[in-house]
Amino acid sequence: MKNFCRIAMLALVVSLMATSVLAQDEAPAAALTNLTDGVGSISVGSSSWSDFTALTLIPGSGLFGVKATANNLYIGFVGGSTADVGNMVLYKTAPSSSTVLSAKKVTLGGVANPTINLTSTSVCPNQPVSLANPCIIKLDPIKGALSTLNDYYFAVYFVNDSNNGSISAARTSYGQGSLSGWYVGGDQTKIKAKKTLPSGSNGGAPYFFLYVENQ
Repeated sequence: MKNFCRIAMLALVVSLMATSVLAQDEAPAAALTNLTDGVGSISVGSSSWSDFTALTLIPGSGLFGVKATANNLYIGFVGGSTADVGNMVLYKTAPSSSTVLSAKKVTLGGVANPTINLTSTSVCPNQPVSLANPCIIKLDPIKGALSTLNDYYFAVYFVNDSNNGSISAARTSYGQGSLSGWYVGGDQTKIKAKKTLPSGSNGGAPYFFLYVENQ
């Protein structure tokens, strides 16, 4: 009788352990979450980007406290056929500061200077790209969580060529979110630590930049 009880108890323990392992294996992944408050709908475009840098402020005070080991940034286009990106970077600063603390390279397909074919249905499924059919591009994941104790600036530079003269940036409704953006002539993606980010023209809703999402 004692041996039977021991065998029964062992079987019960093994069953509970197996159930626990299966529950862990089947646990759902963390849901993807937009890390900033609502940014509004895409409502306007802005064209002619040859030799310009678009900068977007992502204030730490506007970030939701969602745990993430990496983040995805999204940019959007509402016109053009080919975008020739010269470089992309995410700067980190202290809150309400424009002094760079550090910078991370941002990539698409593993490179920081991609050529984006806006006429390709594999890149932009809804053709032709327009205000009614915006093309939203998910950039490669950036390792590390974004801290609510810092501000961040996303900068994307478009090289000086005819392709970029005809692309048009997606912009959302201003005043419906915490993000803001402006543009500056020349390449502003190589600013070193302790240097100051430039101010620019037409501050308001971001140019190109749409969302930041946990990974």
